[in-house]
Amino acid sequence: MTGLPEAAASRALRDALVTMVAILATLACAMTIDPQPGLGVLAVVLCLSFSRSHLDRDARGRLEAAVALPVVGLLAAGVGILVLHQRWIGALVFVLGMFMSIWLRQFGAMTRRVGSLIALPLVVILTTPHVAGMDARPLMSTLLPVVVALLAVFWVATAHALARRLRVLPRPLAGPAVAPRAEARTSTLRPNATTRLALQMAVAIAAAFVVGLLAFPQRWAWIVLTAYIVSSGNRGRLDVAYKSVLRVLGAGAGTLAALLVSLHLGRHDSLTIALILAAVFLGIWLRPLNYAWWALFVTLALALLQGFEGVSAQAMLSLRLEEIVIGAVIAVASAWCVYPVRSTDVLRRRLADALARMSDAFDPNMRDPPPGALESAFAEVGEVAPSFRAMRWATKHLAPTHPADSIDALMACQQPVQALIAHHQATVEVRKAIGAARKALREPELLPDALQALQATLQAAWPTIEGPPQRQAG
Repeated sequence: MTGLPEAAASRALRDALVTMVAILATLACAMTIDPQPGLGVLAVVLCLSFSRSHLDRDARGRLEAAVALPVVGLLAAGVGILVLHQRWIGALVFVLGMFMSIWLRQFGAMTRRVGSLIALPLVVILTTPHVAGMDARPLMSTLLPVVVALLAVFWVATAHALARRLRVLPRPLAGPAVAPRAEARTSTLRPNATTRLALQMAVAIAAAFVVGLLAFPQRWAWIVLTAYIVSSGNRGRLDVAYKSVLRVLGAGAGTLAALLVSLHLGRHDSLTIALILAAVFLGIWLRPLNYAWWALFVTLALALLQGFEGVSAQAMLSLRLEEIVIGAVIAVASAWCVYPVRSTDVLRRRLADALARMSDAFDPNMRDPPPGALESAFAEVGEVAPSFRAMRWATKHLAPTHPADSIDALMACQQPVQALIAHHQATVEVRKAIGAARKALREPELLPDALQALQATLQAAWPTIEGPPQRQAG
C-alpha cells in the first residue's frame, strides 16, 4: 500500500501550499537584496529546513530558530567556501556537520530540533558550492546568509500562524507534541541506535567524498548528494536498500525529465525558475505518498538549476545516473557494514511502542497520556511500512508470513482504537487482546496472529458504539 488516507493527503497538500507561500516570500526578499542564484537556493533550503523542524509551534521554538538558523546558515556558507577552495578540509567539516546533525538528536527535544536544522543547509553547497563566494565583499558574504535565515524564520512563522488562524492547518498541541522515538528511549544497542546512524552517515559521506574527489573531480557533488539522501532518515538496513532503489529510479526519471525540458525550452530563465519551484512544491506535497516522488522532483529541480550547458543530453543522462548509482551503493554498503541496525529490530520496537500507547489509552488507572502520543506511535510504524511491504512483494513465494503482515494488522487497528477512545469505551476483551499482543512481541512467529486477533477484537467492539463521543466527567 503506497497511498495515503484522503485526510492525510489533504493535510500534506495544505502543508505544501503553506510552505510554498513562505518560500516564495523569502525568495522574493532575498532576490531583492541580491539577485544571486546561490542566495535564492539558500533561501529555499532554509525555509524547507525550518518548516520541517516544527520549531514555530510556540514562542520558545521561534526564538530558538531565530538564534540557530542564522548560525546554521552562516556555518553552511563557511563550509561552502572551504569546499570551493580547500576541498579536503571542506569535506572533513561537511562530514562532521552531518554527523552532528544526527548525533545531537539523542540529547533532548531542543538539540533534536537544532540537529534537524543543520543538514539541509549543508546540502546547499552540493548544488551551488559558490553560495558563500557570491559576493567579493567579506562583510556582505557574512551578513547575507544571516539575513536570509532571519527572513526564513519570519516568513515560515508568519505563513504557519496565518494558516492556523484561517484553519488551513490545525493549531499546535499544547505541551510536548510527542514522546521521543521508542528506539532512542530504550535502545540496548552499544553504541546506541542514534550514534550508529550518525556513524553510518559520516562513513557514507566520507567515502562519497573520497571516491568523488579522486575518481570524478568534476562531478563529485552528485555522488555525495545521493549518499546523503539515501542515508538520511535511516530506519535500518532494509529501509536504506529500499530507498536506494527508489532514489535511482526517481532520480533517473527526474534527470530525464529535466533533459527533455531543457531540450524543448532552451534557456528561458523565468520559465526554468517557475519549473524549479513547481518541482519543489510537488516534491514537498508527494513526499509522504512515496519517497520516489521526492527523489524525482528534487532531482528535476537540481538538474534544472545546474543546467546542461556544453554537454549532450544523452551524455548528461548517463553521467548523472552513474553518479547516482555510485552514491547509492556507497550508502547501502555503509548501512550494512558500519554498526548495522536491523530493520526488524526497529519494527519490533515501534510495534511495542504503539501497543504500549494503546494499553495506556485503555487503562482506567492511567492519567491522560501526552497529546498525540498514540497517533505518533502509529505514524512511526507507518514510516517503516513501505520497505517491508516491498520486501513482502519481492519474496511472496518464499515465505507464508512476513513482518509486513504485522504492520498491516496493527495499522488496521488505528481507526477502531481511535473510535473506542473517543467514546471512552474499553472492554475487558480489548485490554486482554492488547496484553496478548504485547507478550507475543517476545516470539516473532506468534506476533502476526496476536495482532490479527487484536484487530478482530477491536472490530467486534467498534460497531457497538452509538451516538456522539461521550464527555468525561469533571
